[in-house]
Amino acid sequence: MISAALTAALAQRLDTAQTTRTDIPSLADGNELDIDDAYAIQAALVGRRESRGERVVGFKLGFTSRAKMAQMGISEVVVGRLTDRMRVADGADVQLSQFIHPKVEPEIAYRLCRDVDPDDPATDIESCVDGMAPAMEIIDSRYRDFRFTHTDVVADNASASGYAIGPWRPFEEAANRAVRLCSGAREEVGSTAAILGDPVRALHALHTVCRLRSIALRAGQVVLAGAATAALPLAEGVSECRVAGLGTVALRGR
Repeated sequence: MISAALTAALAQRLDTAQTTRTDIPSLADGNELDIDDAYAIQAALVGRRESRGERVVGFKLGFTSRAKMAQMGISEVVVGRLTDRMRVADGADVQLSQFIHPKVEPEIAYRLCRDVDPDDPATDIESCVDGMAPAMEIIDSRYRDFRFTHTDVVADNASASGYAIGPWRPFEEAANRAVRLCSGAREEVGSTAAILGDPVRALHALHTVCRLRSIALRAGQVVLAGAATAALPLAEGVSECRVAGLGTVALRGR
């Protein structure tokens, strides 16, 4: 693994990119990083946000598309942390100037109703969920020209930048649903089957990663299961995600 000093320095580089809205080259330029290094950088990066008063309130999954996994040459989803300051109220305004090159993705959100022991592989994580909702995630890679490696993405907190959640409803057994995403004049349609074949599988994938990385899951936290369609640029005006049988969530770019 890389040194603690280099871990801190690379986390600071990413944090500065986010706070100044300035893109940066890949961390892999001049550094050999493995996945353990990347998660250590992510933890340090999120720690900097916590030092400014932010709270971790959930998690997001990335690379939940089989095609995207194959493209990146990986077999495991990636996980990032969500903080309270990333939350956007349903229908609220979002200042586009706070991002570098933001995109929006349609998601399914799950809500944990009790703590999940990361060291207990027998835990049924589905039994720890009491709610689900339509959601949108704002992703904003800090890397120039979207040139990044697998470890770059993990270090950059899986591009997590914002999220909006629609109305909660009781958790149901797995069921794939039609999804429609609109942003500006552009539209994507698809199915939640794009999320690991069934979005509830994202919960199990998260549990696996959290066991490997000793990440605790707490009651009240939210989980964004992954993108159900390709991302769209976050445009001025209303962006909306509609999930069949769950409802709609929206935000407005300014």
